Amino acid sequence: MSTSFDTAVIDTALADLAQGEATWAATGLRRRRELLDELHALTARDAEAWVAAARTVKKLDADSPLLGEEWMSGPMTMLASARALSESMAALEKGSSPLEDVDLGTAPGGRVSVPALPHGIYDKLLLSGFSADVWLRPGIDAATARRKAGLAQLDPAKTNGVGAVLGAGNIMSIAPLDTLYELYANNRVVALKLNPITDPMLPVFQAIFAPFIELGVVRILTGGAPEGGYLVNHPLVGHVHMTGGAPTHDAIVWGPGADKTGEPILDKPITSELGGVAPCIVVPGDWSAADLKFQAEHVATQRLHNGGYNCVAAQTVVLAADWPLKEQFLTELRAAIDNAPARTAYYPGSDNRVAGALADYPDAARANGRLLVENLPASDTALLRTEYFSPVLGVVELPGTGAEFLGNAVDFANDELMGTLGANIIADPATIAALGAKLDTAIEDLRYGTVALNVWTALAFLTPRASWGAYPGHTIDDIQSGIGVVHNAFLLDDVERTVVRGPFRPAPRSILRGEFALTPKPPWFVSNKTGAPTGRKLTDFYGDGKLRRLPGIFVSALRG
Repeated sequence: MSTSFDTAVIDTALADLAQGEATWAATGLRRRRELLDELHALTARDAEAWVAAARTVKKLDADSPLLGEEWMSGPMTMLASARALSESMAALEKGSSPLEDVDLGTAPGGRVSVPALPHGIYDKLLLSGFSADVWLRPGIDAATARRKAGLAQLDPAKTNGVGAVLGAGNIMSIAPLDTLYELYANNRVVALKLNPITDPMLPVFQAIFAPFIELGVVRILTGGAPEGGYLVNHPLVGHVHMTGGAPTHDAIVWGPGADKTGEPILDKPITSELGGVAPCIVVPGDWSAADLKFQAEHVATQRLHNGGYNCVAAQTVVLAADWPLKEQFLTELRAAIDNAPARTAYYPGSDNRVAGALADYPDAARANGRLLVENLPASDTALLRTEYFSPVLGVVELPGTGAEFLGNAVDFANDELMGTLGANIIADPATIAALGAKLDTAIEDLRYGTVALNVWTALAFLTPRASWGAYPGHTIDDIQSGIGVVHNAFLLDDVERTVVRGPFRPAPRSILRGEFALTPKPPWFVSNKTGAPTGRKLTDFYGDGKLRRLPGIFVSALRG
């Protein structure tokens, strides 16, 4: 392979890791747990530096409320994940299953479900009304689930070589979380190559991973596509994991032009978390004006969080054509999109992707460079097949009401949209009650790695014990949203999906309308005015667990 860069840095890093694999094999469960606790302490120490570096990447002002996104999807998520994984390691250290004290449930089709949220009293306080359950594949019983939980840590001395992790460029916790998953779930030492967009994060990542780097089991590299290509094809690398888009995956596996008729050029296994065209299915109901406004802000957040640069950002809103409140909802949705804070399009290629969408849908322009494409055809149109990874949102209208509409929407999401990472459903409590078991069937029928009811699927990303990844079954020649899962701090085997649920209304309206949920407007909403201070206070709490921090979190959240 001819190169235009110095290969010595990568060669040296991989040689170090090849030696470090023996060190990792000799590292016992107790020390592995302690390493996670050290990483947790270092992340808490450097949380402010983390967010400052992320602000540079995202081109955000120092006083922007959008910095809440960086606190919550950055150090807060890393802290929660390190602590949850440490607890699983503590159970294994004692000779127990990470599921030893977990009450397993059942899901449709006789599946075993594993409660991931709430996990403990603080989850119940901080995320009142929200839940997450990991569904295992059909045929896996509870005893098998408990026995297999722990994955490669059930035999820590049996390591699995050197893994290359190609980090994401959008959410700053993805690359370090993927590194932890390779180390613990798969028992591989890791060469992490950062996306060039995130190079400002390098000093922070080197600092928080210092114990692993000193042990010789992690190396962090920089560079662009040539360095990435050299890394993944290096003979010392035995496995590749990447986060990104399907075209990037196919270029790595199949080469330039991604001709899938021959043999792949990558001669080693690859797992991946890729994006797609995520749906948000709005089930018609009798909504108040406040409901319409809140849920419109909810949908706008699903698209505009992080500027639209999320693999699981909703891209297609599915409405009932005959819903009497359809036009009022669309009016509120337009306003929510237009009124969301303006932000710099920091992700490379965003402007070109928006321009391409506008060329296809010239009537779609909204404020601040965003697009809302209404009256989309329900098949054979670019927006359903292309992950725009930018602030572009489409609206499709389908026939039917109630269960008929929901069935049509599920078929549309499964058959017409590219990708299987996450699907959202919004339905009011009365409609949920009327649908009964038909709603459970719809959730079961959706072929997505995360299905969310009345909350954005990204909550599963933030929940450390939830799984995160595509629906199982994809292959390298039809990759869709990827192969495998990450996060999954219980270290569960045989994962099928995660199902998350939330309240339809925020507090105090939720309580006044009979929903037992104390959570106000979620701090991740792009319309939340106190997202930054709330995110920082949450991060501080996840860092040290001091109870005195809770009142400040609640007050800040209520002001949002």
